[in-house]
Amino acid sequence: MTLSPATPTPAPSSPPSPSPGGLRWSCTPAAARELAAALVRAAEEAENASAGKPVTVRADGLRRGDVRDGERPMTVDGARTDGSTAHITWKSAEGRTWTQSYDVNTAITLRRRLPGTR
Repeated sequence: MTLSPATPTPAPSSPPSPSPGGLRWSCTPAAARELAAALVRAAEEAENASAGKPVTVRADGLRRGDVRDGERPMTVDGARTDGSTAHITWKSAEGRTWTQSYDVNTAITLRRRLPGTR
């Protein structure tokens, strides 16, 4: 795992000391929270990284957890079909949600597709 230069890595409050089980680190609670947040961001980036070519699906085939391809990742939070219209609730990385309606035949390009059913 690599942290980007924009993500500050908290310094331990004391140098590592050898112990029978290996190195032991100690840091302040604030530094530990900052490190945990950086690890969560790195994990999300790794999960959202494209494993291959983007996949295109019809709007009525979107499932919760699918991630739309584009500059800003949007995750399907919910999907329902009402006749010829698919109502998709999206969730941004910042946690905002909104619903958009599409014709069921509209092609949506996904960055990541989770296995499973709706």
